[in-house]
Amino acid sequence: MPLPLEGLRVVEFAHMVMGPTCGLVLADLGADVIKVEPVPHGDNTRRLTGTGIGFFATFNRNKRSLAVDMKHPDGKAIVEDLVRRADIVSENFRPGAMDALGLGYEALSAINPRMIYCQHKGFLAGPYEERAALDEVVQMMGGLAYMTGPKGRPLRAGASVNDIMGGMFGVIGILAALRERDRTGVGTIIRTALFENTVFLMGPHMAQARMTGRAVDPMPSRLSAWAVYDVFETADDGQVFVGVVTDTQWRTFCDGFGLAALKADPELQSNPQRVAARPRLLPELQALFRTLTKAELLTRLEALGLPFAPITSPMDLFDDPHLAASGGLLDTPLPDGPTVPLPALPLEINGERLGLRAPPPAVGADSDSVLADLGYSPETIQRLTTAGVVKLG
Repeated sequence: MPLPLEGLRVVEFAHMVMGPTCGLVLADLGADVIKVEPVPHGDNTRRLTGTGIGFFATFNRNKRSLAVDMKHPDGKAIVEDLVRRADIVSENFRPGAMDALGLGYEALSAINPRMIYCQHKGFLAGPYEERAALDEVVQMMGGLAYMTGPKGRPLRAGASVNDIMGGMFGVIGILAALRERDRTGVGTIIRTALFENTVFLMGPHMAQARMTGRAVDPMPSRLSAWAVYDVFETADDGQVFVGVVTDTQWRTFCDGFGLAALKADPELQSNPQRVAARPRLLPELQALFRTLTKAELLTRLEALGLPFAPITSPMDLFDDPHLAASGGLLDTPLPDGPTVPLPALPLEINGERLGLRAPPPAVGADSDSVLADLGYSPETIQRLTTAGVVKLG
């Protein structure tokens, strides 16, 4: 199907997660995203190990790779030629890095006033804006690590939530700027930031603190808003989250599990009453669930239409039947590596999932085609390659 952002060209100067996430969303939606990488080895993210080994594979499909030495005058000229024909520039390097290369907003907007320039940084304008930041840094200073771990034991979330959300907010800003450009004919500069992402996530907890006048407890020790909203053990040592969040669900739950006495208990008729009764209620429910296998409990909860979830690991998702049936995983060939099923964007357009048009590129895989698009002759491309200004994949 035609994709919504076909015809838009994006020049991406980005590594790690935040900037590449923005480019990934734009690329999956149909934009021509050209990832500008340093010669000769490309984005350092390609060589991460440990928990970073999957970053490049996940966030760089459907992009083209141009490997160029931006510090060389001819390399800088190539980038400027590319920006002249671009709608969007996206970058997530340390503050001042692009300006030092002569490729900051002021310089590039003079070349292309219609260009939208999106910066992905650690902080928005203010006293912190020159600081280096990581997802872990802002989770610690923005309250998320405090809320995630037990009291006195701050713990980062189990995914790069702020990096990914920062890229998504970048897309939101870019789409708004494109709409504005339709009216004015002029581009603008946008900045999204990790710290402010975290603070945005903390909004409900900040409101809770002011509205109650009490310090907010971390999630593991919080006062639950619902009586049944917990992880329970099963007879075969499985784990299942069960949520019963309305009075109607409570009655359905009691009927489905043969809990007539609990349903009739005058002290359990409303959710606030059941929350107050959690110390006696939860052990009784845990004892009940310990008589059922994980499969039996899941089957019964699904039949009742109640909120539930088996506790799974990332590896389990490869075999998830829903993802398999819905096109939720894209078989993605990696440069010089295996084919890995990776998550598609979590949205549908006209009932269709957005797919894989091109795998994550090898370093400079598209340098020749990008330069040819810009009007460079084969002889010029060869000269630039021989001089080490560009690398061909």
